[in-house]
Amino acid sequence: MKKILVTGALGQIGSEIVLKLREIYGDSNVIASSKDDREAGSEEVTGSGPFEIVDVLNLRQISQVVSKYKIDGIVHLAAVLSAVGEEKPHLLWDVNMNGLYNILEIAREKECAIFTPSSIAAFGPSTPPDQTPQDTIQRPTTIYGVSKVAGELLCDYYYERFGVDTRGVRFPGLISYKALPGGGTTDYAVHIYYEALKSKKFVSNIKEGTKMDMMYMPDALDAIINLMEADPSKLKHRNAFNITAMSFAPEDIYKEIKKHIPEFTLEYDVDPIKQRIAESWPNSLDDRAAREEWGWNPKYDLSSMTEDMLAKLRLKLKI
Repeated sequence: MKKILVTGALGQIGSEIVLKLREIYGDSNVIASSKDDREAGSEEVTGSGPFEIVDVLNLRQISQVVSKYKIDGIVHLAAVLSAVGEEKPHLLWDVNMNGLYNILEIAREKECAIFTPSSIAAFGPSTPPDQTPQDTIQRPTTIYGVSKVAGELLCDYYYERFGVDTRGVRFPGLISYKALPGGGTTDYAVHIYYEALKSKKFVSNIKEGTKMDMMYMPDALDAIINLMEADPSKLKHRNAFNITAMSFAPEDIYKEIKKHIPEFTLEYDVDPIKQRIAESWPNSLDDRAAREEWGWNPKYDLSSMTEDMLAKLRLKLKI
């Protein structure tokens, strides 16, 4: 990739991958885009390089920007997440599926490579929950999960039928100190760090004992870049690599934070929608295919992530 367009550039992943890509490829070669520029804290992204208003449901807007900057790679992150999707399923389907279709059509026409993330939500309650295989049954019970399975298949189709260089990973829950998440089921694993520092207590909307796969954002950013730079001849799965770094329940992250903040307390007020979603997802993933095909190797576990998160948030929150 030489000229890269990032959709959803003001979201949790987008706001960080844009800056990382600009460090590697140069500020002028990474074009950030979003439906609007009103996202809080977006100045670093919009001010450090090219920024364009792009609605992924507007095929003409996408085409104009791709042509204007001679884009050859697209990191497609614009999406509605799981918890919001259960409240607004029609909106999720429109953005997640029609938006992806538009991006793939432009990629076919303009010969662009594509990265678009799938998710652990692509699995369901009938999927083997522990060390979930790379290739296994996928019968999700959320509209978000359904859209992710359909997206994986659609990207596979565009590669097989039209030769579009499509690539992607199944992200677990992502944890970051820079940008707050936007309506996902795993959001508690970010908010718990903020509340540990600010109020010394946290009320979890996910039940005790509910394990989910998680990852620290620096590892997620490396995954995107390393996969897009990987030798295509070695990629067998392309659009749906299992990747993981750690698996934990709310009480596990609480115990790790408590090592640093002894007075920290944890309570529970379970959100039935988020809990139902969480229980339909795997406890842990088998990511050997990603390790073998393109060298996936995360750097952070729960202990090292917690130490870094608390240190970075103390500076950010001036605590």
